Amino acid sequence: MHYPRAMGKLIGELSKLPGIGPKTAQRLAFYILGLSPGRVKELANSIIDAKENMAYCSHCNNLTENDPCQICNSTERDRRIICVVESPKDVIAMEKTGEYNGLYHILHGSISPMDGIGPDDIKINNLLPRLKDEVEEVILATDPNTEGDATAMYLARLLKPLGVKVTRIAHGLPVGSDLEYADEVTLSRALEGRREM
Repeated sequence: MHYPRAMGKLIGELSKLPGIGPKTAQRLAFYILGLSPGRVKELANSIIDAKENMAYCSHCNNLTENDPCQICNSTERDRRIICVVESPKDVIAMEKTGEYNGLYHILHGSISPMDGIGPDDIKINNLLPRLKDEVEEVILATDPNTEGDATAMYLARLLKPLGVKVTRIAHGLPVGSDLEYADEVTLSRALEGRREM
């Protein structure tokens, strides 16, 4: 379909965003063009503001406006535990549970030799100096996939000689699901991660 130049450019830029295909980009572009000029400026300014004012915490690599971030700066967090996750989105997911009160370390990716991503391509280096403080346990909460497992195994081998307890989050069945629909890998991980009641 032929669009006016400006519309085509907007659709093209929106379709470069992750998870946005051509149809969704087109729908978003028409939505944006239907907004009032003030609303469009608000949207554009919020993007610019986030880009200019957000940075990575020098301690944990989380997104923040202040360095160190709010979590690293908190005196109420348990400094004996660090939970290692792949992305800032994972921190949000963990915080929503209300069950974890320790610190975090964000890797910004996972080891994936097929994609040419090795240990030096993710943020591991600033994790090691943090373990010299009062840290007793590192929880590896990488994704339950091939890359996440490879990253967790690499980190476990790297961290265990330092005398810190290294644990991995349990993987298993989602709440409300049926056993008959679970695949073999999920079921075997659910069995491995079982706990006493």
